[in-house]
Amino acid sequence: MREEIAKQLENHPCFNSGACKDHARIHLPVAPKCNVQCGFCNRKYDCVNESRPGVTSSVLSPGQALYYLKKAMEKRYFDVVGIAGPGDPFANPDETMETLRLIRGEYPKVMLCVATNGLNIGPYIDELAELEVSHVTLTINGVDPEVAGSCYRWIRHNKKVYRGKAAGEVIMAQQMRAVKELTSRGILVKVNSIIIPGVNDSHIPEIAKEVGRLGAVTQNCLPLMPVTGTDFGHLSEPAPVDVAALRKACGEHISQMGHCRRCRADAAGLLEEAMSEGTTALLKEASLLPVNPGEDRPFVAVATREGMLVNQHLGHARTLCIYRPKEDSSDGLWTFHEERIMPPAGGGDERWNTIAEAIGDCSALLVSGIGGRPEEVLTERGIKVFQIEGMIMSALEGLSRGDSLNHMAVRKGCCSGNAAGCA
Repeated sequence: MREEIAKQLENHPCFNSGACKDHARIHLPVAPKCNVQCGFCNRKYDCVNESRPGVTSSVLSPGQALYYLKKAMEKRYFDVVGIAGPGDPFANPDETMETLRLIRGEYPKVMLCVATNGLNIGPYIDELAELEVSHVTLTINGVDPEVAGSCYRWIRHNKKVYRGKAAGEVIMAQQMRAVKELTSRGILVKVNSIIIPGVNDSHIPEIAKEVGRLGAVTQNCLPLMPVTGTDFGHLSEPAPVDVAALRKACGEHISQMGHCRRCRADAAGLLEEAMSEGTTALLKEASLLPVNPGEDRPFVAVATREGMLVNQHLGHARTLCIYRPKEDSSDGLWTFHEERIMPPAGGGDERWNTIAEAIGDCSALLVSGIGGRPEEVLTERGIKVFQIEGMIMSALEGLSRGDSLNHMAVRKGCCSGNAAGCA
């Protein structure tokens, strides 16, 4: 067992700085939802201009993630495959666990890891061990309820929202249990602790002492990266000399990681490398596939007022126009197939499920607006939703070529600043 643990430590670039130069990792962004609101985190994850946890250019379904990984593996071998958001893996447990199952079935020897706040990992630890997930990173910012609670605006656990000290009590209990249960199954645990000046900075060595006692193998003390508009956006980033002093104090209790690069949720390659254009293109290609690649879903549904533009909110659509690929594409790739009547407004999930059934042979839906719940229902039924505006044929032809439709996306504002991330 000691030899196996030593080997696992040796080969994971986030657990061992010596592995950074020759062991590549790839993150699969399959977990967009989060069950906490950290005071330092802005989860507007769809920005292409930032490099930090919680950011990705695309979110994938488990099937798309496997397709992406296969294509990426054809270009280079990745020693480590991880899930680190862009939200929390266990706020998206179905997607996370299905992705891990698919990967393990295809790649029995690859190292698997996840990065999580630990709030909801408990029910899945047994299966994580069965799937031979070898490394787990837990973000733990306090081992005292008052301190821990002050790091979050809120947490949500078992469908109940907690704040303040109550939030600290709940998340701390789950995190400490997770460290013990993971380590008891031979899974290596790294603890990320965000250094927040005036909030938990003097408390960080207590975290090191406790998680070291419980069996964690290394700690990553990360200085706060202030983000405008967040609770801690007004604070200053800790000075390097103060970070070094904290790491030295924590090092008396647990090994310290000092080479973190605050990887994106879609990071790929060596820690020192920027994501290659080829890998970025593969990620976009995978995100445009049907949710379950290989399914025969030849049609695309469109919410449109006049049949020329994508310009209607799904909630207002009395009909959806269905398009199919042309058999002879000499004068265009797509053609109008038929118009399908949608159920009347009202009815909640029943309406969305009826719509999902009505367009069940469609791989995608193009709309100018859609609510969170209907998008969730349609996505669960394998229908990729694109919230865009513009010419229908331009969008359809872009899909055929595997192009990103970001230039047509309905704009909701852009993210700014950086944060240390929840995972």
